Amino acid sequence: MSGIRIGIVTVSDRASRGEYEDLGGPAIQAWFQDVVASPWQAIVRLIPDEQDAIEATLRELCDDKGCCLVVTTGGTGPALRDVTPEATRAVLDKELEGFGEQMRRASLAFVPTAILSRQTAGVRGRSLILNLPGKPKAIGECLEAVMAAVPYCIDLVGGPRMETRPERVVAFRPKA
Repeated sequence: MSGIRIGIVTVSDRASRGEYEDLGGPAIQAWFQDVVASPWQAIVRLIPDEQDAIEATLRELCDDKGCCLVVTTGGTGPALRDVTPEATRAVLDKELEGFGEQMRRASLAFVPTAILSRQTAGVRGRSLILNLPGKPKAIGECLEAVMAAVPYCIDLVGGPRMETRPERVVAFRPKA
């Protein structure tokens, strides 16, 4: 399939061992199916909460698979095994703190524990990487909060043009 490639990475020890069903990755994929109007393809990974594995997966999706957007779910809390933000920062060329700030701001409207979330975002080469929380409801809330800026960010780093369904999310691009 041609078009945009979006990497979807679920970071979970238990789901990666088959102890419970991954709900986060499918929630991300369904959200993008509803919002992204451009032809796109999901490249899905389910991995444990291991920093080396997360870093290697992010590098693979950005550098080898050509994903212009890589979205992770899970591993963003304060628990000892939550290392997704650290792994993400280790592979970034530039961190974009505003994404995490906006996602936490949006989540605070729903739960006071949003302040415990450490999701971040940044650029690796021509790829934008976003860390999302693990709960499907929170995934949608966070994506709603930041998606208007995602297509333009991908434009700025030299990625493919991503169009959204304007009845769902209006992608912001400055007037020429």
